[in-house]
Amino acid sequence: MEKEVEDVIEKIRTIRIEKKISILKLSLESGVSRSHLFYIESKKTVPSLETITKIAHAMGLQLKDFFI
Repeated sequence: MEKEVEDVIEKIRTIRIEKKISILKLSLESGVSRSHLFYIESKKTVPSLETITKIAHAMGLQLKDFFI
């Protein structure tokens, strides 16, 4: 996995924890399955841009916030 992808995944996890959002709540809000979110945060799978966008919107963010 490329470093840039790992950085985005780490940012997703960090922001989720800072906002005190559980994986279950993020799953319900984003429409992304809980297991898929777990695999993303465990760096076992690479999320698509569509999935990252759903995650961002569920956390009240824009897609660009994960790439800054």
